Amino acid sequence: MLRAADLAAGHRYPSHRHDWGQLIYAVEGALRVETQAGNWLAPPQRAVWAPPGVAHAVATPGPAAFRSLYIAREAAAGLPDRVTVLEVDALLRELIRALADLPEAYDEAGPAGRLVSVLLDRLRAAAPAPLHLPLPRDRRLAAIAEALSRDPADGRTLDQFAAEAGASARTLARLFQRETGLSFGQWRTRRRLLAAIERLADGAPVTAIAYDLGYDSPSAFVAMFRRETGTTPARFFAAR
Repeated sequence: MLRAADLAAGHRYPSHRHDWGQLIYAVEGALRVETQAGNWLAPPQRAVWAPPGVAHAVATPGPAAFRSLYIAREAAAGLPDRVTVLEVDALLRELIRALADLPEAYDEAGPAGRLVSVLLDRLRAAAPAPLHLPLPRDRRLAAIAEALSRDPADGRTLDQFAAEAGASARTLARLFQRETGLSFGQWRTRRRLLAAIERLADGAPVTAIAYDLGYDSPSAFVAMFRRETGTTPARFFAAR
């Protein structure tokens, strides 16, 4: 079953779980999926897969055209067993759109059923995208993560955060790596990247984003963006 809705900026579906899987896709704008373990971002050309039974909330940083595809547990075999951002190529995008025209009680043995089977095959083959921000559990790290989430441009060093937390920078660095799989610097960069993508999806200019996120110049921001995604901000949203 596919659900379609146009959502205003700041809309939020509260945390919930269900017995089926959910593919969360934005035709326009961006969608953020939030769990206790972290946040996943789905700008156009990407989608977030939430497996059956995983509690998650969905938020819209800006206006978004929302598409939600519900997949029965037995049909989700072969899809990731954890929340994952997936690349959506041109064929998969058109398959998702085509499902909007299917009745809820479609003929699984007929053309509609074959269309759904192709879509599931394409989902299983979709490449993961590194648009996930893991959240630390340690209370000291959680406070740092919250500060950087409120203001991604916050330029305080780990030494400065450590002094405020009453712990050594070495201890916090070790905990960051253990709990998130990222160094403190990598985590900060990932937070800025996701903030940038949310704003790009909303039409903000690159120059404004660069300075708002604490970069010394647009070129420094673009270099980070290319390093993290393999492409430029202008090409990131290009249809493929």
